[in-house]
Amino acid sequence: MNDKLLKQLHLAKDASRQMMRIDTQTKNQALMQISRTLLDQMQNIIQENQKDIENAKQQGMSSAMIDRLKLDEKRIQAMAQDVLQLVELEDPIGEIIREIKRPNGLLIQQVRVPMGIFGIIYESRPNVTVDIACLCIKSSNVCILKGGKEAMYSNRILTKLMQEAIKNILPVECVQLIDYGGREMVDELIHAYGYVDVVVPRGGAGLISHVVQNATVPVIETGAGNCHLYIDKDADMKKAIDISVNAKIQRPSVCNAIETILVHQDVADVYLPLMYKAFENQVEIRGDEKVQKIIPCIPATSLDYATEYDDYIVAVRVVSSIDEAIEHIYQYSTKHSEAIITENKERADFFMSSIDSACVYHNASTRFSDGGQFGFGAELGISTQKLHARGPLGLREMTSYQYKIYGHGEVRE
Repeated sequence: MNDKLLKQLHLAKDASRQMMRIDTQTKNQALMQISRTLLDQMQNIIQENQKDIENAKQQGMSSAMIDRLKLDEKRIQAMAQDVLQLVELEDPIGEIIREIKRPNGLLIQQVRVPMGIFGIIYESRPNVTVDIACLCIKSSNVCILKGGKEAMYSNRILTKLMQEAIKNILPVECVQLIDYGGREMVDELIHAYGYVDVVVPRGGAGLISHVVQNATVPVIETGAGNCHLYIDKDADMKKAIDISVNAKIQRPSVCNAIETILVHQDVADVYLPLMYKAFENQVEIRGDEKVQKIIPCIPATSLDYATEYDDYIVAVRVVSSIDEAIEHIYQYSTKHSEAIITENKERADFFMSSIDSACVYHNASTRFSDGGQFGFGAELGISTQKLHARGPLGLREMTSYQYKIYGHGEVRE
């Protein structure tokens, strides 16, 4: 193992033992100091972030991906506010999940405890650095962050500022960044069994697949987001267009943006021209033969329906029934977020009961698949697996539990 990483892992272990005993007030004090520091150092953060932006432009990165990298005053203020929202949330550590009183006198409590050390591997978005570090602090966990090289300058200054903010409050090593080495450091981290308690990959399908298939450390799989929007024959057209625009255009580079729109054949002649007008000059449309007969678009292939674009591109297909829409989703979905637009409650219930994805919506945008929007504060990611957590990973999903047993001298016969 890399000597520098090994040293970080040992420091993380020590910090993890200390974090187990830190009280809520102290953790909140640290979070408030981080929030103040982000605002006080805003211009320095923007200056370092610009280095990443310039590098991205020189490398020909798409505008949508550059948007993921960007930190401006508005986004930094939002980051600082998100940290303060965590202060207001209930601390899950020490919560008694259940209590059992045995006939022999033993009192057994199932209690929430920190998971321990999180290894987080992520790409592009530097706000993730702050989100995850602060979630870990609030849940008494330690994080070792491995961000992408495209956000290296941003991640470095954000980590440095957080460490400076907490240095007189918490063990500084509870927030650490791997800002050296290349892809081999990802493999080092996901094989650090005995040091790292859980690894969470956040990024494209390639990164997530590599971590899931190669890690010896337990993994929480966060989703590539091939999200679907189904326009039912009983859809309200205004809702359908408003939600389509929001779910595709508001921020196309994130995992909860839609990539495919499925349209019932009975409303295709009405919906598709409205969609085309709403998307005109902003979104590239790739459609099947039925779509091509109604609006101008690029012919879609099966690969288009399987792709998470993270860009101003959408695949569209006309379906003959809700069952066909559901079958399409099962074939191509990454089980992140899907939505149905309909005024027919029975059909909405049928759709929502039939889809096996982490988040399923009726008449709402998939862009709400977000820890902050769910009231969890920031999020660790969106889990698309079923163990041990699913959907937005908030504070409670970042905990494990232990049994604390209180006796009066009882012995087993």
